[in-house]
Formats: sequence, structure tokens, C-alpha cells
Amino acid sequence: MSIQVNKVAKVYGQQRALNGVSFDIPGSDVVGFLGPNGAGKSTMMKIITCYIPPTEGSVHVCGLDVMKNSIEVRRQIGYLPEHNPLYLDMYVKEYLSFIGEIYKIPNLKKRVAEMIEQVGLGPESHKKIEALSKGYRQRVGLAQAMIHNPKVLILDEPTSGLDPNQLVEIRALIKEIGREKTVMLSTHIMQEVEAICNRTIIINKGNIVADKPTSELRSSIQSGGYELQVEFSGVISRSSLLKIKGVADAQEDGKNMWIISTNTSEDIRKDVAEMALQQQIAVLTMSKKEQRLEDIFKELTGAKEISTAE
Repeated sequence: MSIQVNKVAKVYGQQRALNGVSFDIPGSDVVGFLGPNGAGKSTMMKIITCYIPPTEGSVHVCGLDVMKNSIEVRRQIGYLPEHNPLYLDMYVKEYLSFIGEIYKIPNLKKRVAEMIEQVGLGPESHKKIEALSKGYRQRVGLAQAMIHNPKVLILDEPTSGLDPNQLVEIRALIKEIGREKTVMLSTHIMQEVEAICNRTIIINKGNIVADKPTSELRSSIQSGGYELQVEFSGVISRSSLLKIKGVADAQEDGKNMWIISTNTSEDIRKDVAEMALQQQIAVLTMSKKEQRLEDIFKELTGAKEISTAE
């Protein structure tokens, strides 16, 4: 078991940041850890990485207790914080060698060369870190997090501020790393979760509100209903739409345009078309609005807004 979190609570004075949180990450995987600001996400990640202790409960990384074996746990973890703390006046190879010496890595020169190749730093490896772009600095951060070959990677907002090309490259790299290691990452970009995370854990107000394979998360909530956007060739009354079995609500969205909300997973598009035909009105367009992961996030956390910008 790579990460075991059992009934973890964290209290700061009168504030309870975590409230009996439990989850397991068994092996190599890429897991998205999501939550609005103040949900307890960062607190949980700091406990896993041995930066702060839990008030209650226990955390084990690779079978080691983070309280009793913190030094050994840190050897098993690679960590990339949100604000990547690099020594900007060092050269790339110099910096990675410095980190490698801290971990007392044998054959260090070879290992540095391997990491430079793995994260795609080759063309920039002769430069000082201060001369690198944000994308290449993130690659340096990933390289330092992996140089000691940890079994677990904790990545906090690993693609924040990257341009579209850099996003694709870093995401592909993280996904590849997840084939061999446990990767737990936090992000506010919902497309990122769908692109690279096999599993999604959502925390809100110190409690886990969802923990499912990412592919199942949307469908599990969508089973309760969906929305249709329909454009008719003429006037349709709201009462006519509400008579259709499975329609929970209908709201006008422009001239002869309607947003129809359902309380069923059954497909009602045929019934909508037949109702219109009975009134000698044609359906000009009809589209089923798929629920996005960001909608699910809002529904589970009550968040008013979440970033989808890339």
C-alpha cells in the first residue's frame, strides 16, 4: 500500500481543518486530490509529506508511519510544491547534483543524466535555472523530486502557469511516471484531472465528499438527470414540456429556445420531438448537455466558481 490515511483529523486552535479523513492509494496510479480553498487539501498533503503532524488518526507511506518514521518516509516521497523552490543562481546539472548529494545517491553523474533525459531538460541543461522558462523550471522541479527514485510523488499544482505546449508535455510526463509510481497531485484545472488522473478524491470542509475512478465520477452523478437544449420552429408552452415524463423543469433560453432539466437517466429526446410534432412544430436543434467534471465539483462542494483556464 503506497498511501494509507486512516481517520485523520487536524485542529488549528478552534478550527478543524480535517475531520476524520480516510483513503488508501494501493500502488502505481495518478490520483487527483481536489478541493476549494480552505477545504483541507494542503493540510492533508503536508501531513503525508511529514511537514506537519496530524492531531488524530494515522498516515502510512509504503507501510511506514509518518510520525514514527518520518526520515524513512521522506526517502520514499518526492515532493514538488506549488511554488517551486529552486536555487536560481545554480546551473541545472549543478542543482540536480546538489540534491543528489543530499540523498547520497551512488553513481550520481549517471543519475543526473538519466533525469535530464527523462524530463526533457537536455537542450537547457547547460543553463542557469534563472534563465529557464516556467515550463523548464517545472521540469527541474520534477527532476529533483524524482532523482532519489521515490515510490510516491506528491505534486502541488504541477502545471500552474504553463503555456499550452508545456501543459501537454508535462501532463504526458506525469502520466508516464504514474505507470511505475504513485502520483498524488492537486490542481484547480478540471481538464487536467480528466486528462491524466485515473482516480479523483474531492475534499470539502475537511471531509471526503467523493472518491471514485475519474471515469465513473461523472456518470455516477449524471445518473440523476441531465439537461437538453432545444430550439423549436415555433412557440412551445412550458406546461407542454413539463407534461413529458422525466422532465423536472424547463426554462426559456431565447426565442423558441428551451433548457429542459430531467430527473431521469432515460433518453427523452424522442418524447420531446413527438410532443412538438403533435403541435405541428419542428425541432430545429436538440443537444444533450453533458455534465462536466467542474459541474460535479461545484455540486459536491457548493463552490461558486472553479478555474478551467489553461
